[in-house]
Amino acid sequence: MEQRPTRTRIVDAARDLMRTAGLARTTTKEIAKAAGCSEAALYKYFSSKEELFLTVLNERLPQLAGLLGTLVADPGGRTVEENLTEVARQAALFYEQTFPVVASLYAEPQLKRRHEEAMRTYGSGPHKPIEGLAAYLRAEQRHGRISPDADPVAAASLLLGACVQRSFAWEMSPDRRPPDSLDHFARTLARTLLRGIG
Repeated sequence: MEQRPTRTRIVDAARDLMRTAGLARTTTKEIAKAAGCSEAALYKYFSSKEELFLTVLNERLPQLAGLLGTLVADPGGRTVEENLTEVARQAALFYEQTFPVVASLYAEPQLKRRHEEAMRTYGSGPHKPIEGLAAYLRAEQRHGRISPDADPVAAASLLLGACVQRSFAWEMSPDRRPPDSLDHFARTLARTLLRGIG
């Protein structure tokens, strides 16, 4: 059986360890060990743990940024409700998978600062999905498919904020499961938002 490339093993190991132990408690030494390589080999591919974390976000989790970019480029391909439903679905999955990783940052202020610096360096951050969804909503306004009076940033914040809250609230609940399916949540969230901006 052919062994996967070193970089692939490193990113997969980082994803798995960050999910189980959180970003703050995951070391590059542990990642290298789980990937079956040396720590020096890890640093051939990634300059820091923060860069590796951003790679995990971009390559191993639901691709929210890619979806938003596609919608901005072609807003009229499907109905607004279908588009917002898919955004809500992908966002809920993304936040559900990143919540355990990112939550650990708040326990370590120094690591959080380094992580914030890395996000600025790489042009990333939690505000990017809001900007992307707001850009899509502006495109829909130009096409006359949502109200010209709607505030795209507020609408994007409402939709994405609900997805974040779903992940946070149910992660903290006794059985750690939302009361409704992801598809139902995404569909009803999109419909509810559209009633306000349609």
